[in-house]
Order: sequence, then C-alpha cells, then structure tokens
Amino acid sequence: MAKRDFYEVLGVSKDASESDIKKAYRKAAMKYHPDKFSGASEEERKDAEEKFKEVNDAYQVLSDTNKKAQYDRFGHAAFEQGGGDGAGGFGGFGGFGNAEDLGDIFSSFFGGGFGGFEGFGGGGGRAHQPEPGASLRVNVKVTFEEAAKGTEKTVKYKRNGECHKCHGSGAEPGTSLKTCPKCNGSGAVKSVQRTILGNFERMVECDECHGRGEIPEKKCKSCHGTGIEKETIEQKIRIPAGIEDGQRLRVGGMGDASSEGGPNGDLYIYVTVESSKIFERRGDDIICKVPITFATATLGGEIEVPTLDGRKTIKIPAGTQNEKIFKLKGEGIANLRGGYKGDEYIEIFVEIPKNLNENQKELLQKFEDSLKDKNHEMKKSWLNKVKDFFS
Repeated sequence: MAKRDFYEVLGVSKDASESDIKKAYRKAAMKYHPDKFSGASEEERKDAEEKFKEVNDAYQVLSDTNKKAQYDRFGHAAFEQGGGDGAGGFGGFGGFGNAEDLGDIFSSFFGGGFGGFEGFGGGGGRAHQPEPGASLRVNVKVTFEEAAKGTEKTVKYKRNGECHKCHGSGAEPGTSLKTCPKCNGSGAVKSVQRTILGNFERMVECDECHGRGEIPEKKCKSCHGTGIEKETIEQKIRIPAGIEDGQRLRVGGMGDASSEGGPNGDLYIYVTVESSKIFERRGDDIICKVPITFATATLGGEIEVPTLDGRKTIKIPAGTQNEKIFKLKGEGIANLRGGYKGDEYIEIFVEIPKNLNENQKELLQKFEDSLKDKNHEMKKSWLNKVKDFFS
C-alpha cells in the first residue's frame, strides 16, 4: 500500500511552523494511541497501531529540518533503501517521536511523568509526597431563622483517626521504625509496563510501606501497623448568618487521618435550611404576606407584622389595594459576606368577608349603592378601556 503524504497524515500544510507540526503530532498521537483502544475489536486495535506508527513516521521527518528538506524535494523516495536515513533510522525509540514530545502523551495513559525506555536512561521519579487523608461529609439542618442570623451546631461523626496507642507511627510502643527494604526509604519503586513501543518505566508508590519509606520493626497490636483507628468526633460548627440551602462549609483538617503520615483530610458541612411558615427568602431579602380586613384596607389603620427581630407596627393608608407592598429597610437577612442586611417586604392581601348574614348583606348593599364613580377609579378606568376597545 502506498504511503500517505506526511503532511496529510499530520493535517498540516507544507509551510506549517515547527510549533504547528509539533502540536499536530501530539494531537494525532493522542488520538490513535493503542491504549485508548484496549476495549475495541482486534481490527480496530490493529488499525489504531498502524495509524499511530504512521503519525510517528511523519513527525520524525517533518520535525527534522534536514529530513524535511529531503522529503519536500524527493518525497518518500528520499528515505527508501539507498535514499537516505531510512524510516527505521529515524533516531529515537525505533522510529517514534523523541522523549520530550512523547512525555505529555504517555503521562495521559500511565498516570505520571515520562519515564523513558529500557536502555535509554530516564525513569527517575519525583520524591514521594504523602497523600492527605480522605475528606468527609456531614449534613446539618438549620431553621430559617438560624440561617438568617447565624448559629452554632455540634456535629457528631466517625472518622479514621490517629491510633491512640502508637500515635500514628504503626509501631508497637517500645519499638521503632526502620527503613523500608523494598524501596530503600524512597517511598516509591520502579514499575515496568510493556507497550508496543517497548518497556515503559515509571515510579509508583511502594506497596510495602505505602509511600512512607519506613516500616515498623513490630506492628502495633491496636491498629495492626496502619497507624489508623476508628474514632467518634463531636465538633462545634459555626453556621454563618446568611447561609443558603444547599451551601457547604469546609473545616480544614477534621477529616480522615492519612495512612502515609500526611495531613488530615477536610470536613465538609452540607447545610439544609428548613422552610419558614411566614417568610419567603429572595436573596438577602425576605417576603411576608399579611392578610388585612376589608374595613382596614378601606379606612386605614395600624397592623402588627412579624420580622426576624420581633414584632413591628406599620401604618395602612386608607384605600390600600390588594397586593400593595410595604418595605421595611434592613429587616432582611445578613449578607453572607458581611457589611449589610437585606430588606423585608410586606405584601398585603385584602381578605373579602364570607358567610355574611342577611342583615350584613343588606348593609353592604346599601353601602355599595351609596358609592360613586370617584370611589371606584380603577373600575371606571377599566370600563373606559373596554368601551374604547369595542368602539
């Protein structure tokens, strides 16, 4: 089968820059890397391997100034027998891209930095950093008023804590730790993984000391050498004023202890805010719907309304209409970031009397008959609009 044009393989033009060629190569190599087809059919795996090799062949030529010049002049013939270096002589790991360019690609599949191939050096790993303990979650429920003003709650939960007997060392009291013989104290060992390109080396956590670099001379009988034991914690948590339903708080270092000697994980508090029977929250503001009588709406008067800080009296002007809103400044919820409080809005609902007796109905009818157009301006305006519509 005739070889495809190398520029076509990488999807670049002949005047592409060195940087563009390198970017195209990395993208194509990631796309066709055989490890991405481990669960595919045999035919699909073979196709991916061929394309992966084709991509590397193309890059070996186009990334080299001299080889690129030969290819631009003679095409594939420049590297056939007697015509040049030969595809098998493309320097670097049997015809594949150099270590620098392959580093990013292999790290995506093998979980670490580029380690190098057997016989070519490399393979050095970074010093092991102890992993922190796992983070934990606790759910806390607060009332609407507690969320608005802030409160303090005590949470109780279980976690993996430091062994009380060996204090996390894993060694039986009276004994000491010794250097791990498997990793010689580094906390990491070399792992070799076979790939189509050869044997790939990388450093992984030592399974003997779990990354610590030390092991107990004699394991602690209480924790069996892990340095960890279950414990129950009671912790006071400050719930800040203004917190909303579904938000979470983080308490650093209150999660599980680390089995590697690293820091504890964190504790996350997920807050559920109960609904209020009289208030509705909208951001930092609150809404309170208050019913008043027909007489109060008509004649005016004073009514008591609830706030987060107690009862307050507001004036209702004569002729107040249904859904009229009154604002109480600064009577809302404290802003979570501090500095100010929201407002409270009182929404008025005029309650129409029901279950009238005959005498009440008669009095109401007389009252209705005594009213003029000026007493029903909204009705008059509406009727005029309807009249204009039909005319």
